[in-house]
Amino acid sequence: MSDIIEYKCPRCGGALEFDSDLQKMKCPYCDSVFDMEQFREMDREEKEQTEQTGKTKQAGQTGQAGKSGQTKQENAEQGWNDQELDGMKIYTCKSCGAEIIAEETLGASTCPYCGNQIVMTGNFSGDLRPDYVIPFKLKKEEALKRLKEHLKNKKLLPKVFKDEQHIDEIKGIYVPYWIFDADAEGSAQYDTTKLTGVWKKGDYRYEEYSFFDVVRRGRMEFRNIPADGSKKMPDDLMESLEPFDMNEAVEFQTAYLAGYLADRYDVSQEECAGRIRQRAEESVQMTLRNSVSGYDTVRCRSEHVEVQQKNVRYALFPVWLLNTSWRGEIYTFAMNGQTGRFIGNLPVDWTLFWLNVLPRTVLYGVIIGLLMYFFIF
Repeated sequence: MSDIIEYKCPRCGGALEFDSDLQKMKCPYCDSVFDMEQFREMDREEKEQTEQTGKTKQAGQTGQAGKSGQTKQENAEQGWNDQELDGMKIYTCKSCGAEIIAEETLGASTCPYCGNQIVMTGNFSGDLRPDYVIPFKLKKEEALKRLKEHLKNKKLLPKVFKDEQHIDEIKGIYVPYWIFDADAEGSAQYDTTKLTGVWKKGDYRYEEYSFFDVVRRGRMEFRNIPADGSKKMPDDLMESLEPFDMNEAVEFQTAYLAGYLADRYDVSQEECAGRIRQRAEESVQMTLRNSVSGYDTVRCRSEHVEVQQKNVRYALFPVWLLNTSWRGEIYTFAMNGQTGRFIGNLPVDWTLFWLNVLPRTVLYGVIIGLLMYFFIF
């Protein structure tokens, strides 16, 4: 079972939202502002209650459809079958009573009927409760601004894309991340050469090279290596949004989720460990290689890295996702909700591409042909 918690304004009863500018809870109806500390006690009581009971049983609660929540008979009476609700949950809004069908990993959302901000506390309790959260610092308007900047000065971008494309969806979502600490030790051997002398004798030019056997060893400590814990988020997309500044991470409170979407992890820390080990190994290898300088050629003969995983924490990081459509294709853009780093793939106008490439290719071909003609003949 999963409880729903709502954050109501004590003054007017409106749905409170986390304001990224103020870093406080704000009511959009009466403009009342509340410190996050005021909601810490509510969060602590919710956490203790969940830990004591193992699962909550309050009115207006939600169950996992077809599994530990509503029974098959209840689902059938409401017009849903188990196959339709596989991987989904039925949530009941405490304010208006509306039923919300959502993915079972959804942790925070907005009721589409009454607009209330709701947090599914069952997805953030016990082992599912994050240790930290990095609150949103940038608003939706900043994401739209960065999209426009992203489209500027793209010579191969179809001109009509800027005119025809429109934002189908923009949402702020807290993405689950595993944060790893690790220690690594590495060693490598390199075969290197260095030009030590040049001279001419008659019609011949002589070069003298010295050969060296270079050995490097080192130990590195890694702190706060992130790995996204959501199957829905492509790893390359999330890694492109890095870095996130963990110095701004705060102790998790469900109040930070109000007004945003949030997912709980569906990729375990054990599944992420391999990727973390790979990233640490690549960093050690690159560092060792970069320490070998002053040679004309460097070839790695052998290398060995051992990574020891240490602490692991669970955190939620802020991300703005924008989906835009053009000519039947969906293009997804993402912005780091903390730093503003913006990424996304764009379509290419192949007509413009060839108009730019072909003249240069012909020009370079003519120049090379003329040079070959004069040198040969």
